[in-house]
Amino acid sequence: MITFNVKEIRKDFPVLSQSVHGQDLVYLDSGATALKPKPVIDAIMGYYTNYSASVHRGAHALSQKATDAYEHARDNIARFIHAKLPSEIIFVRGATEAINLVAHGYGFNTFGSGDEIILTQLEHQSNIVPWQIVAEKTGAVLRVVPIDDAGEIDLDTYKKLLSERTKLVAIAHVSNVLGTVLPVKEMIQQARAVGAKVLVDGAQAASHMPVNVQELDCDFYAISGHKLFGPTGIGVLYAKQSLLEEMSPYQTGGSMIQSVTFEKTTYAQAPQKFEAGSPHIAGAIGLSAAIDYLNTIGMDSIVQYEHELLAYAEESLSKIPQVKIFGRAKNKASLVSFSIQGVHPHDAASILDRYGIAMRGGHSCAQPLMKRFQVPALLRASFAFYNTKEDVDALVLGIQKVCEVMRVF
Repeated sequence: MITFNVKEIRKDFPVLSQSVHGQDLVYLDSGATALKPKPVIDAIMGYYTNYSASVHRGAHALSQKATDAYEHARDNIARFIHAKLPSEIIFVRGATEAINLVAHGYGFNTFGSGDEIILTQLEHQSNIVPWQIVAEKTGAVLRVVPIDDAGEIDLDTYKKLLSERTKLVAIAHVSNVLGTVLPVKEMIQQARAVGAKVLVDGAQAASHMPVNVQELDCDFYAISGHKLFGPTGIGVLYAKQSLLEEMSPYQTGGSMIQSVTFEKTTYAQAPQKFEAGSPHIAGAIGLSAAIDYLNTIGMDSIVQYEHELLAYAEESLSKIPQVKIFGRAKNKASLVSFSIQGVHPHDAASILDRYGIAMRGGHSCAQPLMKRFQVPALLRASFAFYNTKEDVDALVLGIQKVCEVMRVF
């Protein structure tokens, strides 16, 4: 059983105290963006209120305090994902920018005609489009690993696709649509056998399970802060130090240079080399506070609780005749995607909103996956540790209301 008090935890999230359309809010859209606890909000306010200054540039006390807090955030995140060095942590706007940084700083410089990049059918479009652009400009080729009807990777096909031509495997740790937890450690080991590098999109994973990048032995790992109970506009790219030394900067400007003349510019060492301009200081500080908050609860406790909640949600939804659940992988994170017979997901999401239920209805930025299952869109209920079985019960009642309104019996 759980080792924390969910009712007490919910008090830490101000958004949950409100009503929507006269109904108590039931927030089931953490897969899009997670809510922010008070310690995160307080940390951001503390920066803007008490030491709002730039970092790495000023000799005065406020700048030094801001720099210390900013670099402490880097250290904190490195510990959270078990990076070998804090310098392997690059602050970016989110997982999307992290992947684009690798595509531009590594892919364009490394791949050539006939080289292959392996993706899966489960990928978010942010881990598809950058590699399409790289392929177009370098002559590289995309290979796609299929999934079965349960939403699990076809590992046999993956093994067959791997070859000496494979330069990069870019895979989600957790599917943002089906919740499938990919066997990334096994896939990385197999990629190593052919000398391929591996990028893991961890946007949906870092908030639901412990992450150890050294144990995984991935080359790159991308994280979005706002899905990790931190602010929007901040994220992390983890990359092995040796690769950061090889990569070219994605953006240029202040803070990322060592020296500049009109004849030549030399760049600073990583991580500064990849953090051009004034960074999102408050975002980094807020993300660090979110990690502190998660550590007080304990990731193991979160995993256990969310596993129980997911099981309850899937069992409850399975009892509704009009509902079809997509994604029945044996290893899943806490989200459920489904359709309601005869009702478009957009209509269903709008009706559910009238009953205070906030959840995703659409293609969830994964149109190739929708095509795989021959649906235009799906409903997605994504849970976090502040959700309860009562939230699931409210969703079930909401779906019944949708069926009544749309006359689906």
